[in-house]
Amino acid sequence: MALALVAASLMGCSLLNKDDDLVPDTPADALYNEGLYLLNNKQDYKAAAKKFDEVDRENPYSDWARKALLMSAYSYYQSEQYSDCVNSAKRYVTLHPGSPDAAYAQYLIGASYYDQILDVSRDQDRATQAIDALQEVIRKYPTSEYAVAAQKKIDMARDQLAGKEMDVGRYYLNNRDFIGAVNRFKVVVTQYQTTRHVEEALMRLSEAYVSLGIMDEAQTAAAVLGHNFPDSPWYKDAYKLVKNAGGEPTTENKGSWISRAFQKMGLASSRTG
Repeated sequence: MALALVAASLMGCSLLNKDDDLVPDTPADALYNEGLYLLNNKQDYKAAAKKFDEVDRENPYSDWARKALLMSAYSYYQSEQYSDCVNSAKRYVTLHPGSPDAAYAQYLIGASYYDQILDVSRDQDRATQAIDALQEVIRKYPTSEYAVAAQKKIDMARDQLAGKEMDVGRYYLNNRDFIGAVNRFKVVVTQYQTTRHVEEALMRLSEAYVSLGIMDEAQTAAAVLGHNFPDSPWYKDAYKLVKNAGGEPTTENKGSWISRAFQKMGLASSRTG
């Protein structure tokens, strides 16, 4: 019995050794080039990512692994496997923060979150994550070519977040929850003044404040809108609304939070109305 066990053990070792002989480790450069071939010639991004991951797994901390890790992140991004892209790109930034390609890896993180932003009727966590990751590109790599692209995506993501606030604010306004509406439009006016939604937000503030009977704030919102966006169609609506309610749309209360918000941003007009 003992001899049989020993024989079985030796046979198992022999089989393992035989497998090792039949399937030798592929050199790192060969694996890397296979990944490039799949990426460039076949456009099989998922298969390419696996090849690049194999380089990193079998040759950790080598120069080939560094290159492959970035290509893995890129391949995952192209195949819309965003979680895998973020993981690979974050690992690259952690392991190689001083690399010339670290800016691109950080950009891929932000771009992965950005591409997952949903319409304004859905939760906007991805927009916030995209902004945070893309701001890191600008903060850490301000002179890189990716800083400009990151800023453009940040602007669009901020516009998305402002759109979400507007969507909820309109809902509250239509349901006569005027305080809830004011709070949502206030976020747009104070945090997203450079987005395309700020003009409508000021007009909706006039509408909500008129409904609440707070004419000082209603006419201030209309005045600030007129001072900063005189050609806006939203100003025409706000002007008419406040005027019909007995207010003066060109009179601005400098102590209002609306005036202070625009003065802080350097957007308020020097005109007093």
